[in-house]
Amino acid sequence: RSVYDDQPNAHQRFMEKLDACIRNHDREIEKMCNFHHQGFVDAITELLKVRADAEKLKVQVTDTNRRLQDAGKEVIAQTEEIIRCRVQQRNITTVVEKLQLCLPVLEMYSKLKEQMNVKRYYSALKTMEQLENLYLPRVSQYRFCQIMTENLPKLREEIKEISMSDLKDFLESIRKHSDRIGETAMKQAQQQKTFSTTLQKQNNVHYGRNMHFGRSRILESKNEITLKRTFEDDDEHEEEVLTAQDLVDFSPVYRCLHIYSVLGDGEIFENYYRKQRRKQARLVLQPQSSMHETVEGYRRYFSQIVGFFVVEDHILHVTQGLVTRTYTDELWNMALSKIIAVLRTHSSYCSDPDLVLELKNLIVVFADTLQGYGFPVNRLFDLLFEIRDQYNETLLKKWSGLFRDIFEVDNYSPIPVANEEEYKIVISKFPFQDPELDKQSFPKKLPMSQSVPQIYIQVKEFIYASLKFSESLHRSSTEIDDMLRKSTNLLLTRTLSSCLQNLIKKPHIGLTELVQIIINTTHLEQACKYLEDFISNITNISQVTVHTARLYGLSTFKDARHAAEGEIYTKLNQKIDEFIQIADYDWTMSESDGRASGYLMDLINFLRSTFQVFTHLPGKVAQTACMSACQHLSTSLMQMLLDNELKQISMGAIQQFNLDVIQCELFASSEPVPGFQGDTLQLAFIDLRQLLDLFMVWDWSTYLADYGQATSKYLRVNASKKNNIFAQFRKNDRDKQKLIETVVKQLRSLVNGMSQHT
Repeated sequence: RSVYDDQPNAHQRFMEKLDACIRNHDREIEKMCNFHHQGFVDAITELLKVRADAEKLKVQVTDTNRRLQDAGKEVIAQTEEIIRCRVQQRNITTVVEKLQLCLPVLEMYSKLKEQMNVKRYYSALKTMEQLENLYLPRVSQYRFCQIMTENLPKLREEIKEISMSDLKDFLESIRKHSDRIGETAMKQAQQQKTFSTTLQKQNNVHYGRNMHFGRSRILESKNEITLKRTFEDDDEHEEEVLTAQDLVDFSPVYRCLHIYSVLGDGEIFENYYRKQRRKQARLVLQPQSSMHETVEGYRRYFSQIVGFFVVEDHILHVTQGLVTRTYTDELWNMALSKIIAVLRTHSSYCSDPDLVLELKNLIVVFADTLQGYGFPVNRLFDLLFEIRDQYNETLLKKWSGLFRDIFEVDNYSPIPVANEEEYKIVISKFPFQDPELDKQSFPKKLPMSQSVPQIYIQVKEFIYASLKFSESLHRSSTEIDDMLRKSTNLLLTRTLSSCLQNLIKKPHIGLTELVQIIINTTHLEQACKYLEDFISNITNISQVTVHTARLYGLSTFKDARHAAEGEIYTKLNQKIDEFIQIADYDWTMSESDGRASGYLMDLINFLRSTFQVFTHLPGKVAQTACMSACQHLSTSLMQMLLDNELKQISMGAIQQFNLDVIQCELFASSEPVPGFQGDTLQLAFIDLRQLLDLFMVWDWSTYLADYGQATSKYLRVNASKKNNIFAQFRKNDRDKQKLIETVVKQLRSLVNGMSQHT
């Protein structure tokens, strides 16, 4: 570097020093050559000496080489063969080593293809993972390895598509067969419940707890026999009972879940599965429009829902994270709200109580089944109480028709019994007790008609029907007893009462029928205490319990009797009006016929025969009817006399009318109904009698003189100025008074004239 520095003359000095060094080296080389020159000369001399020997040696070596070459040709050939074989051997060894390195890769890839063919996709993914991480890196330099590496992502996508297709097929399959899954689950839950009930009943028998519900004992006995037969069949065949989950092959879900989890898309799969199941839940919860027409429609609806949630419950317990308890609870709450709304709507269309009862049983089995899988079902049992009210309404409608039919075919005559056997048959149907009647000999008649035992039997049948709905509702005996009494009260106070009221108002129901209805209601009222005992017996709840409700049959039958009594009074009055309408008085007749009018005698005979029928009625009812009839007859006759269209009346007509009134008074005095005190019944005709006496004696001046006084002879007669008859009497009385005054004046003038003449 210093040569090229900026120092002045540096290059020149460098060149001078370099020339000096060259001269020094040249001198040293010359010294060395001078030193070795003699040796060089000696060596050349020696070489010249051995030149001839070298030529000979060369000839000999050439000859030896020729002979050696000729002799070594075979060895060379064999050596080359050996070399070639050694190269082949080395190549073979190399190939074997490489093949041994590639063979596991090829075997794994072949295994992968086989797993794909047999649809073992999860195992195929594991094989791919081994290929990528362990085997392919060892042989990455080969082209087939690159091809494999490029194919693996495609295979993964193919596996995802195939597994998703299998999942879709699975979802479609369980959607189609969810009703079968649910039906199996409901049957198993019902069998389990029956088995538990049987064991409980056996334990209750051992402990002396005979808790049973009337006719349900027969059904439970049948269930017990069926259960025993089932156990016997199971013991004979020793076959494993399939659960509802066993009907479903869940492997597509497991495979798809594992595949997506391995591929890192587990969350995508979970979201897709839940979304599809929500859609299926909405389809399952959508009922058919005609579901309410048959019980099969409800059964299929419930089976589909149970099948859906059985699958979800199984998925919840056998997979980790695919569905969660929060998800299933949310789905169930949504479904439960929809189910309740659907049942409210469709059950309102049910008019058949048997169908409503079947619906209730299905809801109970449905609720018990899902409760067994851990789903809350309290709202379903609350819904059953709403349906119970509807069930009672359908029962009331049905029994209303039964009551109407019973009343329609009743002959409203006392029940004839020819012998002891017939009497016992009637007594077995209706709790009738009458010591006086028991003393009578056969044949005899019971006071009530055929409808009474039939009504009593139908009320008991209604209680049985109400009890059927109350079973399996997980309610205490006290609550069931209260339900039965409330529904029975509705039957008595609303349905039976309405039927009785309508029956009483029917035009074809005559007085005889009304009398029999009053008698029937009396006996039905007395039978209410036996109905209360009947309810207490089947619910095993004592009537002395504080919260025990009472039957309102007493007021029902009392109201019916009052209505029948009022109808008797009305019909009696209507019958009297019919007789009055055929009366044909000749108000201008000169003298009477000397006997009472025919229509009135027929009316009195009708009243006598009618009041004879009243002997079975309570005394006050018969007396009130008799008094009402006499008062109405008296009023009708009085209105006939005081009719504004009646311009005048002759004394003969008054006498004829008097004969009719006398017959009425005789009828009243004959005591057609016992129990009247003194002449109470005759007072019904006192107004008519005073009016008729006034007409007969023509005593208008006395009436006017005594009018308004308590001692007046015609105290009950109220003369109206608007009445033509009284106006006629007043005109006649004035004319008579004028005539008397004229006669008096004439007599006075005659007396005065005679006096003057004398």
